[in-house]
Amino acid sequence: MEEYAMGYTGGYQSAVFAAGGSPFPFTVEGLVEAAREALPSRTFAYIAGGAGRERTVAANEEAFARWGLTYRILRDGRPADTSCTILDTPMSLPVMLAPAGVAELAHPEAEKAAAEAAAAVGVVQVLSSASSTPLEEVARAAPEGRRWFQFAWPDDGSLARSLLERAEKAGYTAVVLQGDCHVAGWRTRELDTGFFPFGRGHGLGNYLSDPRFRELAGLSQEPSPEPARALGPAEVRAAAVAWNRYYTRPALAPGDLELLRSWTDLPLAVKGVCRADEAVRLRDAGADALIVSNHGGRQLDSGPAALDCLPLVAEAVGDQIPVLFDSGVRTGTDVLIALALGASAVMIGRPWLYGLATGGRAGVEHVLRCLETEFTGALTLTGHQRPDSLSPADLTLLPAIPASRRPR
Repeated sequence: MEEYAMGYTGGYQSAVFAAGGSPFPFTVEGLVEAAREALPSRTFAYIAGGAGRERTVAANEEAFARWGLTYRILRDGRPADTSCTILDTPMSLPVMLAPAGVAELAHPEAEKAAAEAAAAVGVVQVLSSASSTPLEEVARAAPEGRRWFQFAWPDDGSLARSLLERAEKAGYTAVVLQGDCHVAGWRTRELDTGFFPFGRGHGLGNYLSDPRFRELAGLSQEPSPEPARALGPAEVRAAAVAWNRYYTRPALAPGDLELLRSWTDLPLAVKGVCRADEAVRLRDAGADALIVSNHGGRQLDSGPAALDCLPLVAEAVGDQIPVLFDSGVRTGTDVLIALALGASAVMIGRPWLYGLATGGRAGVEHVLRCLETEFTGALTLTGHQRPDSLSPADLTLLPAIPASRRPR
């Protein structure tokens, strides 16, 4: 190990070289293929799939290829400080685990393994409302970790307040209001397999552990330590029907943030913002942060890349509130590009699920360490010592590359 402990290669690279390699792939394509081999086809289809012909999924990733980073030399080449603080939450890296539901499909340890990996690297885990594991168990898995809770606003006020109270009590330090998944997307890969995980009791950890939800579903009021596994077929069906009915309110407006604030003292970020006018309305309604996202292309096909929406939203709200970014981030240089275009931090979704499928906690940590190392090096090579000094001046528009000449 010590023979490679040099500044040139960096910490994680040194560890890989000293070990003679890694059991995990280092490329996006390698992670995808490893996950495909590790998972049943219907499970992989659920994780990897997007809406319609998946044009938005492709656009999200391809948008990054239009931007080039400006290389700078003869600068301070010491390792950059990548830490930041957003909504009073410190993090070692401006990268967060995006909320992704039903993680048990990727690995039995699900969100608990992801929480441990995030804590080890020092990044924030944003837990999905539709997590396989109850939010309290996730918090206990990594008590030193930093965590936010994604709030899919249920169509029942008592259930909504119960979820928020539980998150606050369990140590989640911010609420992410889900705004980009109020109607189910037309996801053809899932339709081809006929697999709807919630109908089989997957992804209901936060609901089956909630007394109010169990009341709505007509279940007993005493959830077991493993709520989904304790149900019989009829109870699973009742839970799935209740979840489908109450998962999200059919209508929300910026003015509803006032009601949400009366239920929690935690800072509120709104996820799913792609328009400048909506960004301004949400800022004026009291949002503490905005997250530019099109839900990774899983809901609406033929939409613009989320990255193309980012500068418009960032310009509209200025420096009054933080703007975060989600959808299409795959590499450390992607992180750099998003930050240069106005984001304070980014979220990754599918990549951490691929890592989870490939190696549990170790796979998720591998994904984060790769992003951390590439981002830190790229930050230094572009002449920066801190993420918050990035700007559009660090980017240049690149000519389009014909599909036949794109790297594979």
